[in-house]
Amino acid sequence: MEPEEHLLALKVMRLTRPTLACPLPVTCDSKDLPGNLLNLALQQDPTAVKGTETLCTGQFLLLPQSPVNIYLGETFSSYICVYSETQQTVSNVTVKVDLQTSSQRLPLSINPPTPQLTPEETVNIVIHHEVKEIGNHILVCEVSYQNAAGMLKSFRKFFKIQVLKPLDVKTKFYNAENDDVYLEAQVQNITAGPICLEKVALDASHLFKVTSLNVAPTGDSIFGKTTLLSPQSICQFLYCLSPNDKLSSDLKSLSGATNIGKLDIVWRSNLGERGRLQTSQLQRMGPDYGDIRLSVTELPNFVVLEKLFTFKCKLVNNCERTVDLTLYLENSDGLVWCGISGQKLESLTPHCTRIIEFKAMPLIPGLHTLSGIKLVDTFLKRTYSYDDLGQVFVIIDENGEYGKCI
Repeated sequence: MEPEEHLLALKVMRLTRPTLACPLPVTCDSKDLPGNLLNLALQQDPTAVKGTETLCTGQFLLLPQSPVNIYLGETFSSYICVYSETQQTVSNVTVKVDLQTSSQRLPLSINPPTPQLTPEETVNIVIHHEVKEIGNHILVCEVSYQNAAGMLKSFRKFFKIQVLKPLDVKTKFYNAENDDVYLEAQVQNITAGPICLEKVALDASHLFKVTSLNVAPTGDSIFGKTTLLSPQSICQFLYCLSPNDKLSSDLKSLSGATNIGKLDIVWRSNLGERGRLQTSQLQRMGPDYGDIRLSVTELPNFVVLEKLFTFKCKLVNNCERTVDLTLYLENSDGLVWCGISGQKLESLTPHCTRIIEFKAMPLIPGLHTLSGIKLVDTFLKRTYSYDDLGQVFVIIDENGEYGKCI
């Protein structure tokens, strides 16, 4: 069966900006084998500047020579034209444009009927759509009209669009002892050309307050005024998320707060085309605080050799029962504790905290780790060991003398 001939024709064109092309001069000495063939070809090149054919003096605008890739987050623009291929006048011309993805069908444009279309007239439509899915897309254009006899005619055309992934985003999480969460995001450009990152921000969930560590104290970006990524290049971003006051006081909710937020990325490519990409909800592994938690709240960075120093820790009871604990202190090679080992602490009710003060004396200069603290649950006979609470740097005093023990 032969296809039906229609009075109208349809053309669909992708709207793209030109690219910047740089001439590549290839030349040789006149005594070489090619002779002057390469030089003559350069002189006839339309992109070459007369008199400086062998120099790359600048860049030129180049119209697209082949279908241009479209990436996720960019805006797809197209020009649709309906025109008559005969001398007949048709009526009630309607153009409907849909975009079929792997999951849904999106109406892009429904043109109101054109009462009459003469051979000299056209129906022109320009559509813009921000692409939000990766994979094959089908642009469906349907044209309906009435011929001179009043019969209703219609036809459809399909155009395949391939949407590629522009960026590769990898994330890493680190749960700090003070309940902060550090997020490292690696953004890699996997497009065919360079892009400029205009914005990389973390839209945190309502449970956290976010602080960007990608800016200097002056407020300027640590990457400079422009963050340019060549193809396959990677840029790393760091963020600190602090739990809000209500969440930090509830350790059970803090352990279950796995939703961190979303990364919002905006970039520019080619001659300023804008693209935007938002990741899905970032998830972290919730920290396991256990029944008993001991963390440092106050600790000096520097201490003097053979001088007593103090630091404070917060003891938290995460279980649903009252616990009775016994504190044991074990000396290490460069640090001795000043306190009673084996003393029984006051009972700690469920989900309550207590501040404990420790005293120690360093005997060897250098960097030392606070270790040797043990808590024993007298009811379950369970031992909780803490051998990496924090670090202090031991120095000699300004006079070059050791501190005196009191």
